[in-house]
This record gives sequence, structure tokens and C-alpha cells, in this order.
Amino acid sequence: MKPTFLISAPVDTFSGYGARSRDLIKSIVELDKYNVKVLPQRWGNTPWGFISENPRWKFLEELFIQKIEQQPDIWMQITVPNEFQPIGKYNIGVTAGMETTGVHHSWVEGINRMDLNIVPSEHSKTTFLNSNFQQQNQQGQIVGELKVAKPIEVLFEGVDLDIFKEIPAPELTFDFNFDQIPEKFCYLFVGHWLQGGFGEDRKNVGLLVKSFLETFKNKKDQPALIMKTAIAGASIMSREEVLGKIDSIRKTVKGNLPNIYLLHGDFTDEQMNELYNQPKVKAMVSLTKGEGFGRPLLEWTTSRKPIITTNWSGHVDFINPEFCNLINGELKPVHQSAVVKDMILPETQWFNANHGEVGFYLRDVYINYKKYVDGGKRQAYKTRTEFSREKMRDTLSSLLEKNLPEFAVQVPLQLPKLQLPKLELPELK
Repeated sequence: MKPTFLISAPVDTFSGYGARSRDLIKSIVELDKYNVKVLPQRWGNTPWGFISENPRWKFLEELFIQKIEQQPDIWMQITVPNEFQPIGKYNIGVTAGMETTGVHHSWVEGINRMDLNIVPSEHSKTTFLNSNFQQQNQQGQIVGELKVAKPIEVLFEGVDLDIFKEIPAPELTFDFNFDQIPEKFCYLFVGHWLQGGFGEDRKNVGLLVKSFLETFKNKKDQPALIMKTAIAGASIMSREEVLGKIDSIRKTVKGNLPNIYLLHGDFTDEQMNELYNQPKVKAMVSLTKGEGFGRPLLEWTTSRKPIITTNWSGHVDFINPEFCNLINGELKPVHQSAVVKDMILPETQWFNANHGEVGFYLRDVYINYKKYVDGGKRQAYKTRTEFSREKMRDTLSSLLEKNLPEFAVQVPLQLPKLQLPKLELPELK
């Protein structure tokens, strides 16, 4: 009998953690070494019901359970570390980690409750290992040090090459209404517009908008910027708030300004891949201050097109600086407006892009596009050969084989067949 592998995860949500959960669960099922069960969880306020809208994931519902009936051999919890609880005989915590230079002490405590922890990048692992705290008694005396004491392994988020790939223009089927966009060259940004003042939100969306407008204002031929973004969810209120933020930034820039277009709502993976392959979409740009991994950036690379992003945190694990345009900068403290209690801490730092380099790459990729095309193709090859979902599954298999203990195998009891003597009874008269 196979060991029981119970996984608690936001598997049915429209979220980054949901996508990570589905990929991991599918990989564990494919290993065919465990009796896999799934305990679905919610993820904040993100919408629920992803699987019902994506039939290729329907098989996961057969694994769902409503409650824990007995202690599993292996327990995996995919969430933030302060929620980790050891339920099984062997316990695995999976988290994206942190986008800054440090984590809250409760996250280190959570890491130490598990037997093994899995993060998606070297940046995330380093952040945990560098987060040390002094422990004090009630009198304020230092009595010890809190630091990571349990193993942390890196497992990247593999891209599904059956979905994310180059598609010739004639084979594109989804209508984005791009015929209403007169520009033939569009930059693309994908990511949430998170909390924080101008230039302080984690994805740095405000600064991207401002830099794009300043770089191409009053130019005779102007590119466009397409933004696939939202504040929270796909509501009309979210859309209007995004449009309001863009408009308020436009008012701070004088002159003939380039166009910015908003894509809003929930898209399937297949639709996102078609977006990446639209002929008018020429390059992706992200001024992110920090990523645990940076999944949309990896998925984009399969389109074989150029990318402009920052030179720090999780995504530099898979982005090769020889093939892509990495913007330099410096680490600066997290602004108070972007602080999230017990998560994004004011005493930590994240990345601030060099404004001059932002303008240079936006302008140069537009003017000298052919110079950057080869780099996009070479980065796509690196993604296909080193960061596929199949490669991720194989790496996961090695991690489990390396760390999991041997579990007692229940063998069905087989009794020997008894040979009974044949009795001969006398014939009765």
C-alpha cells in the first residue's frame, strides 16, 4: 500500500498560490508513489471555482476530501509559513517566501515546525536564512536566538510547455480587440497593482506608467503600453480604480502622451499565452521591487520575445542577463505605505530601479528592436530546457527521495491453505 500524501492548498482559487498548488499536486500524482488526497483551502479574498472553469484540471476534484479522518504519512501545506502546522508523520511546508530582505519572526517559527520546507527561488531561501531574531524572557534578558533550524530546498515553478509556447499569428483564436489599437508596437505589463504610494507599490506599477509616459511623450512615432492589471479581483470597482490611478499619473506629465490600454478580468492560461503571442505585443516590462519567483515573467519567455525587468530577487534564477535586459538599481527600505502587518516589514528592504536605465531600455528596445530579438529566442530555449513543468516534477521527485523517511508498508496477511484429512465414515445400515 502506498504512503498517504495529504495536501492542504488553495488549489481551486484564482491566485498565484492556486497555480503553484495545482502544478505541485499534478506532479506528485504523476510520480505514482503515493495515495494522494487534497484538502482545498481558500486564499484570502481571491475568487473560488477555478477548476469548474478549467476542465483540464477536473481530475483534481476526485482527490478532494472535506476533513482529515486520520493522520497521513506525509502532510504538505501550501500557504504562508505562519500558518504551517505539523499534522502528518512527516510534514512539508511550501511557500513563495518573501519579496523583501527579511521575514517576520512568526514565519521562521512556522518554518521550524515542519520537517522540510520548499521555496521557489534562491532569493526566497536566502531571505529566510538571513532572518535571525533574539529571544528575550519577561525581564527583557536575551535567552537565545531564533533562526531557521529545519531544511529549506529550492523548487522552481515549472512552466507548462503544452500551453505556454510560440503560436503563429494565423493560429490565434481569442479576440482581444487589438484591431482597435492603432499602434504596431506595444509593451506589456502583467501583475497586480498592490498597495503603496507612487513608486512604492511592490510591482512598481506607478513608476512604470510615469516612466513610459515621460520616455515617449512628444515623439512622432509612439508605442503603446498594455496593462493586464487589477487592484483586487476582477470587479468593476477594481477596474475603475486602476483607470483612475493611470489618469492621475497622466495629469502629472505634460505634452503629447502615448496611449495606455487596460486589460481587466480573469483570463485562462491559454488566453494569456495568446496575449503573449499577439503580433502587436513586442516586449514585456516589469519594474518589480521583489519577487518570490515571478511566474508571469517565466511564462512570457516562451513567446521568444524580449523582456525588460529588474536585476534582483526570485526571477533572476531563470532570467539570463546575457539574453534579457536587467535594470540595475539599489536596495531601499520598504515605504510605510506598502507595509503589510507581519508580512511586508518596514525594517526590510527591496529593489529600486535606476530611472535612467528604465528610460534607456524602453527607448532602445523600441528603436532597435531587432537587436534584442535573438536574446528573446535564446532565453526561450533556456526556459524550455531548464524550467519546464516536467523538469520541476523530476526535481521534486529527487527532493522527496532525498528527504522522506521510509514508511512502513502494509502487507496483506496471507494465511496458508490448510490441508484437512479426508474422513471416511462407515456406511450406516
